[in-house]
Amino acid sequence: MSVRFQRRVANLLCRALESILPPRLRDWGLAIRYEVAEIPEDTRALLFALESLCGLAPRAIGILLMQPFISLFGAAVHASRAGANSGFGALHSPRTVGALCAVGAVAMGLVYMTLAGAPVGYLGINAGALVIGLVLRALVSRIPGAVGRVSGALIFSLSLLLLATALLGLRIEGTARWIGFGGVFVQPSFVLLPLMLVGFSRTRTPLATIGMVVAALAMTLQPDRAMAAMMTTALAAVTATRADRPTSMAFTASLLAFVVTLLRPDAVPAAPFVDQLLFSSFAVHALAGLAVVAGLAMLLVPAIIGWSCDKDSRATYFAFGSAWLAATIAAAFGNYPTPVVGYGGSAILGYVLSLSALPRPVRSRVGSETVPPDDPQASRDIHSKIALA
Repeated sequence: MSVRFQRRVANLLCRALESILPPRLRDWGLAIRYEVAEIPEDTRALLFALESLCGLAPRAIGILLMQPFISLFGAAVHASRAGANSGFGALHSPRTVGALCAVGAVAMGLVYMTLAGAPVGYLGINAGALVIGLVLRALVSRIPGAVGRVSGALIFSLSLLLLATALLGLRIEGTARWIGFGGVFVQPSFVLLPLMLVGFSRTRTPLATIGMVVAALAMTLQPDRAMAAMMTTALAAVTATRADRPTSMAFTASLLAFVVTLLRPDAVPAAPFVDQLLFSSFAVHALAGLAVVAGLAMLLVPAIIGWSCDKDSRATYFAFGSAWLAATIAAAFGNYPTPVVGYGGSAILGYVLSLSALPRPVRSRVGSETVPPDDPQASRDIHSKIALA
């Protein structure tokens, strides 16, 4: 190693350390960089930089991993206080709380996979899926409300994609749940179905109802018991809170689909770092198990907050929470992906995108005359249109 190269590496380590230190520790990073610059011998400067990095990096990384939970806790406290004073009108957007929960759950998944010895590429794929999901969510949120009465059409269109996957998708052990996309396999049902279910809980037009029936058929053909269970549970939640003819039809179709998937053979083997992690993770390490449990619990936080604070939209929050709880239970007892905390970007994308269909805070609804009430029969439900655009 040349002397000049040693100096460059030392400087690079100092800058890397500064970049990961939290603001209140940045002065330490700056002081270390100045100290390294004052050391005349390049080898000693490099050793000092390495020693400083090893000493401060674990603490900095720990603080970075805890930051989402600190932010989430702060948001929840603020929401609780605001809700006590003025109802749900001042509550932080459940979408924002959900995004924080998604970040926290993915971080817990990374902790699990690290302790379990998963390939580094798995961690990168999950982190990349989170970034892509958050970007897509931000783009969807910026779409103007004047999209038109297309929510039902969009649900129907997405159901055709699920049906196409069942007919033309990658087939493994008699099942066809995946498609190849740029060298990466994606499970469209995990990406699209949660969004469709949450959207349907708010916009139950005839075309949306047909879309739900087509989606149920797709789950039967794939077959996919986990997604069929998610669909049946979410629609049962909607039926329990807002029973009407479209919901009953969709629920009946999903229930039949779920029964058929139970009768059909499902021989797909369990994949490491993907399936049945809820219990098996504790065999790896107690901390890994706790990380998985904590990450899965975070997925339900937006539904709990929304249910308790927004009485007008309880059906939507109930459907959201029921869908992800069903996916978690299915993964615990069958060879199905453990959502968000397990390896795989489809569930991460599906969770983040389904947040887009959650209602906005009441305050923002009241402040805009163009936003109609949260009436499930109204095809002009602006939030569902935005979410499904």
